[in-house]
Amino acid sequence: MGSPQMRIATVVLGVSDVQRSVAFYRDTLGLKLTGQIEALAFLDGGGLMLVLSEPLARHLGQGAGASEVVFGVDGVREHYDMLRERGVKFTVEPRVINGAQWAANFDDPDGHHLCIFGSERRSRETGASA
Repeated sequence: MGSPQMRIATVVLGVSDVQRSVAFYRDTLGLKLTGQIEALAFLDGGGLMLVLSEPLARHLGQGAGASEVVFGVDGVREHYDMLRERGVKFTVEPRVINGAQWAANFDDPDGHHLCIFGSERRSRETGASA
């Protein structure tokens, strides 16, 4: 028998201002806020829970522990354009990672490293041009 397969279920990010971070992840990136308890916010990351936590930031101290959250997308260029229109400033422009996979990087208001990753353009099956 092989060992049980594991999957990432939750990513917790320490934040300095949970309301500011909720506004970024919900309003700018479009994630659904599923709950909030005091200085903790829970967002639906599409099969992964994203938790924004002021207590974690206080416990670890500002800047403790580098992290990157990768958002899988169908069409890096389309998502790049949409996010730029919403005010996101990219740290690394869209580029080829391997073969047909592209990525572009940006940071959230607390400096957490984020990335969009997937095909360069939306596939024809989604109704958009490739």
